[in-house]
Amino acid sequence: MINTDEFVDKLIASGFTHLCVVPCSFAKSVINASINKSEQLEYVPCASEAVACSVAAGLKMSGKRPIVIVQSSGLTNMGSCITSLLKPYGIMLPMIVSWRTYKEGDSEIQHKHLATRLPDLVDAYGYKSEVLIDDENKVIDQILSAENETKILLLENGFFSKVDLESQNKLDLSKYPPRSKYMSIINKKFGGSDYAFIGTTGNVAREMYSLMPDTNNFYMAGNMGGALSLGLGGYLGGKNIVVCGGDAEFVMHLGGMSTAARYKSQDSGKLIYIVFDNESNKSTGGQNSYQEHLNYLDIAKGTGFNVCEKTIVDVDEFEKVLRSDVENNQLYFLHVKCSYDDEMPRPPMNTVKESVSVFCS
Repeated sequence: MINTDEFVDKLIASGFTHLCVVPCSFAKSVINASINKSEQLEYVPCASEAVACSVAAGLKMSGKRPIVIVQSSGLTNMGSCITSLLKPYGIMLPMIVSWRTYKEGDSEIQHKHLATRLPDLVDAYGYKSEVLIDDENKVIDQILSAENETKILLLENGFFSKVDLESQNKLDLSKYPPRSKYMSIINKKFGGSDYAFIGTTGNVAREMYSLMPDTNNFYMAGNMGGALSLGLGGYLGGKNIVVCGGDAEFVMHLGGMSTAARYKSQDSGKLIYIVFDNESNKSTGGQNSYQEHLNYLDIAKGTGFNVCEKTIVDVDEFEKVLRSDVENNQLYFLHVKCSYDDEMPRPPMNTVKESVSVFCS
């Protein structure tokens, strides 16, 4: 384990300027340290890994010295940028990819394939892979060399010492109800109905498992940003679908909204998209998602969704909307502000895999 604060100080001393990041729990301490030192090393949170890679390429061509940090499943999202931008234009920059592991029986089934095949994927992109060395000087040398070589650096779990966000960088969400309050209302309203609920990857799916035992739930372990598009498929298949998403998930693949809104007049089924907004990446360390500039309702309305006219900030209003607007709209969007609950257990592997059956009912 290396000292994270000293590592970031050495990045700054070496002249690196930006971290282009899609947060990962393996890298949360280095992300926190860069946020704490943001005046010296700018933290650039990105909606997707492809965005992170493209932004970093633009920075590099502009004379800056960026580093990309993503997780292993996100490397697949970067594939087109790597093979059709970085490689053909000879743009080289450090890319750190967390190497997520998998143990048989683990419910994080999204990591199973790349747990053993990540170096093969890197090789398929025309790069070589190199595991970060647990030595503060050697790891800086590795990162420096990646500015002039086509290689991808692999980050193993436990590499960085713990760093918390400083108080000024922490969010205060106390004015909003915890997501559990909203989910309890959903469970009461839709328990026993024919609606299928899709929980996006991360804490949303975990909390649905604990708090919505009476609804038909699909727990999407990976594929961040794809929950709405998955729901669209079910909706086009004639199902009643409710997608439970989050603020970071919302922006990752926004094209899903413009695609879904083309089908607002289907002959059967409903598609309801609820974005639970805790303004952060909770499952990867609670970093601010820095999306206060977004108007979620205007974005949804602009793509063609029927939209709840105001952001929901209390449970009474949420319950009222579920009773009226949701019943009267075929394609509907809700933006709901919420605070944190205590960490809840992941659904067991069998439950995750068997949850596909909700599409068959």
